[in-house]
Amino acid sequence: MAELRLFRRDANGQDVELSGSTVALEVELQRRVKAGLEQMLGIRFLASEYPTGPWHPGRIDTLGLDENGAPVVIEFKKGSDSGVLSQAVSYLSWLDSAHHEFEVLVRRVLGAEAAESIDWRRPRMVCIAAGFSHHDRVAVQRLPERIDLVRYRVFDGGLLSLLLVDSSPGSPNTAVSRRHRERDAAVVSAPTVPAGPAPGSAGLVPECLRDLYAELDDALTAWGEVEVAALRHYIAYRRLVNVASVLFRPRHEAILVYLRLDPGSVVLEEGFSRDMRGIGHLGTGDVEVRLASADDLERATPLIRKAFEAA
Repeated sequence: MAELRLFRRDANGQDVELSGSTVALEVELQRRVKAGLEQMLGIRFLASEYPTGPWHPGRIDTLGLDENGAPVVIEFKKGSDSGVLSQAVSYLSWLDSAHHEFEVLVRRVLGAEAAESIDWRRPRMVCIAAGFSHHDRVAVQRLPERIDLVRYRVFDGGLLSLLLVDSSPGSPNTAVSRRHRERDAAVVSAPTVPAGPAPGSAGLVPECLRDLYAELDDALTAWGEVEVAALRHYIAYRRLVNVASVLFRPRHEAILVYLRLDPGSVVLEEGFSRDMRGIGHLGTGDVEVRLASADDLERATPLIRKAFEAA
């Protein structure tokens, strides 16, 4: 079981463990996460207490669209309630039958561009609760849905912790075999991408970059539980949020990696790394790193480590 422990240094210079607690009311947790939804979970807010109609009666705690364009159902429980998982699965059934309704909602809240980029292949549910049972965690690995189980705690001083305790992209296999299967499938099945690839093929690995990408993939999946998602235009490496996005530039025989880092916290090198704040690009992340060789990957390793340590 993943466990997060927080310590604060007291007046005598000793580290004292902080005692976490749960919220008194579920709505307190929902409101706080909603206010910081994009920063905390990489999800753009759409609606709260969304009614699902007569065929799937109920109200979804929060609906959103994640940074990769996937629809997200978020359910909250202030305590350790196994019902949160089954409730979220039920709402995904509503989502399957409500594509048009969801697209209208996205268009109204986030605009036409977001509505047109919805990725219906990977709907996702996020369950946030004080704890999860052994049966919940087993179910996550057996269910075909994409699920994140997130444990929360509140601490004195206004601190809130969110800890990803289990996650599945819809496969019952283990995380290690899953990510290597996905990587191998992308590498083995990908044809050589010609200069100026057609829309939708940019996520495939070009022949000239396969070896370098295999090394990069090893570096990006060396940090524990990492989900690898081959999307339309890039490959995302994520925990609760995208930590890295990988794009291919075969014409220049280079790989671009966008890392979830504050550009002000790193030393940028001209021609190798740059600040992407305010510059539109595919994928997510504010620091771009350009890789054209194994030496470049070695130079990038400290930045990759920093991104995953901060995630």
